[in-house]
Amino acid sequence: MLVDGKIYLGTSDRPEYLALKYGNRHGLITGATGTGKTVSLQVLAEGFSAAGVPVFASDIKGDLSGISKMGQAQKWQTERAEVIGFDDFRDDVFPVVFWDLFGKQGHPVRATISEMGPVLLSRILDLNDTQEGVLNIAFRVADDDGLLLLDLKDLRALLTNVQERAKEISGRYGNVTTASIGAIQRALLVLEQQGADHFFGERALEIADLMRTDSDGRGFVSILAADQLMQSPRLYSTFLLWLLSELFEELPEVGDLDKPKLVFFFDEAHLLFDDAPKALIDKVEQVVKLIRSKGVGVYFVTQNPVDIPESVLAQLSNRVQHALRAYTPREQKAVKVAADTFRPNPAFSTSEVITQMGIGEALVSVLEDKGIPSMVGRTLIRPPSAQVGPVGPAEREAIVANSPVGGLYDSVIDRESAFEILQRRARERQLVEERSKLEEADRKAAEARAKEMDRLQRTSQPKRSSSRQTPTEAAVNSFARTVANKLGNALVRGILGGLSGKR
Repeated sequence: MLVDGKIYLGTSDRPEYLALKYGNRHGLITGATGTGKTVSLQVLAEGFSAAGVPVFASDIKGDLSGISKMGQAQKWQTERAEVIGFDDFRDDVFPVVFWDLFGKQGHPVRATISEMGPVLLSRILDLNDTQEGVLNIAFRVADDDGLLLLDLKDLRALLTNVQERAKEISGRYGNVTTASIGAIQRALLVLEQQGADHFFGERALEIADLMRTDSDGRGFVSILAADQLMQSPRLYSTFLLWLLSELFEELPEVGDLDKPKLVFFFDEAHLLFDDAPKALIDKVEQVVKLIRSKGVGVYFVTQNPVDIPESVLAQLSNRVQHALRAYTPREQKAVKVAADTFRPNPAFSTSEVITQMGIGEALVSVLEDKGIPSMVGRTLIRPPSAQVGPVGPAEREAIVANSPVGGLYDSVIDRESAFEILQRRARERQLVEERSKLEEADRKAAEARAKEMDRLQRTSQPKRSSSRQTPTEAAVNSFARTVANKLGNALVRGILGGLSGKR
């Protein structure tokens, strides 16, 4: 039943396989709550890992963590294996690395503000067009001034600096208003209260650490604990979109390979597209379309196919459709959309079967030779080989402690960046201003002392109240003038000598 180069998914009127060489053509797992989507996701993750393909998957309920523990087949598993003729079924375990944006249930996952960029950051913050424009200006200022933006305090410091220089910056880049800066700062505060300060910073996640294989050649399954993260759905969806864009930017072009280099499962995928502007949806479509040439397969997991925009849905070639309910007009539309995406099977009505399938059943269509979609088959999904259901906290901690990335991300690095640089510049400006003030004060003090000395010199001789001389003063002054005249004549005579004679 197991075949090299293929992943066995289950059995319809024939064994259903996903060829590894088409694993990068992306896929979709849909179905109502409780119909078996998580089991299908685990079956695919196990199949890719066993083939040496690393996997990244978000774990919303914690159930996927069981892939890290040796399975102990339950009754339903052995019975299903017998029903579908899965003679190769055996218990197994797969290498796992646990991740957590908050660092509680796995290794911390971080990205820098600069890596996130203004477009994705604006989506997290739910900014309007004007506020997004101001944020773009702030990033441009940071680039021009050589300021690293690593964490939230860097961005706050930058925004404060932009506000202080608003007149100068508005003249160079465009209008910057206090109201927009204030709105962004308030949004950052809300984001911080949701725990985003744990995400932004260093050491930033390196893509290579998601693409590891173990000593047996099996691909590591990187599981993102998302139960707490789901309380901040915008942060969750934007993080996964950032990760997808990082894969696109960093990985080289490889074309079509015998198997993917990485497979990416995006659970609760509707969160990515809820209230998303068309520009963002266009960007997602572009990344999904082009990333397959980087050897990456993207698989969206959601309840209804209508959760995915048609432009993106058209890129998803491998389909696993579990049961849908059709009670409301929206649900009926979802059934029709799902049915229309499959290559019809003359043996049954696709739209009718979608509403009639039981737990563990799914409609399966994958790419076959020459990239042609297979005829849809009503398939009983094979049982997973590892444990179905979550592992306990102690088991998770043991796996984290022995992880191949242990110690790489567990400590925060806080190197000099915009916050420290702007603080230093502010201190330097303050010192210059204080020095200038002191010099000005010294100058004024010196001028005051000079004026005081001049005043004292002018007022040092005593003054009389009357200008009339007393008899005594007149006699003294007369005597002084007589003596002075005689000394002057003597001096002249003495100097001129023979030119003047005695009187």
